[in-house]
Amino acid sequence: MKQAQLQQVIKQLKGFLETEKYFGIKEYISDGNYKKVTKMSKDKNNSSQHKEKSLDEIRKRVSSCKKCSLYKERKNTVFGKGDINARLLFIGEAPGKEEDLMGEPFVGRAGMLLTKIINSINLERKNVYIANCIKCRPPLNRPPTEDELRQCEEYLIEQIKIINPKLICTLGKYATLNLLKIEEPISSLRGNFYEYLGIKVIPTFHPAYLLRNPKDKALVWEDMKKIRSFLKNESI
Repeated sequence: MKQAQLQQVIKQLKGFLETEKYFGIKEYISDGNYKKVTKMSKDKNNSSQHKEKSLDEIRKRVSSCKKCSLYKERKNTVFGKGDINARLLFIGEAPGKEEDLMGEPFVGRAGMLLTKIINSINLERKNVYIANCIKCRPPLNRPPTEDELRQCEEYLIEQIKIINPKLICTLGKYATLNLLKIEEPISSLRGNFYEYLGIKVIPTFHPAYLLRNPKDKALVWEDMKKIRSFLKNESI
């Protein structure tokens, strides 16, 4: 290639790169890899669309569910919210008053504290998925009964299988008992790793408990550091 032709090619390439930079494109790959990455991107989009559709179908079933008596007093079902491709899934026991009114999990005082807990490991609520074992509020925020947990468990199992997180963090006694079926105090279970549906599970205290017992926030911080370390190692 002659010098004049080479300079022309360089000029054209420079203009191309400046245009790409303007539109926010910062990375370039070879043609063969481009086809491969494009296919992976399409596969991921298709997977996300399939997940969203599957979750919507379950959400519709939950909204009309009458398996237990809780449907009689609910204002809204509380299905779950967050990143459907989340690596970390938080599971509480049941919606409270604010959650019942808004139809979203953890939006009251306990929810505000949960947000701070999530932020403490450099994540945001939009990076995780949050759900409850049961989808309707028990009267006066009482603990869910065994029957209520059992009737709602199929919905939770389907949620977990679709989201397929790397790690589940159960919040409090009832969520932990519902998944692990271990009759031990949450104080002895928290901070340890277990398994449910082939997915690692780490229990910790419920944010509502921490509002009443702020001294135990330090223990939850220890649990969060284990979660952070686990997720970091999983990404290697």
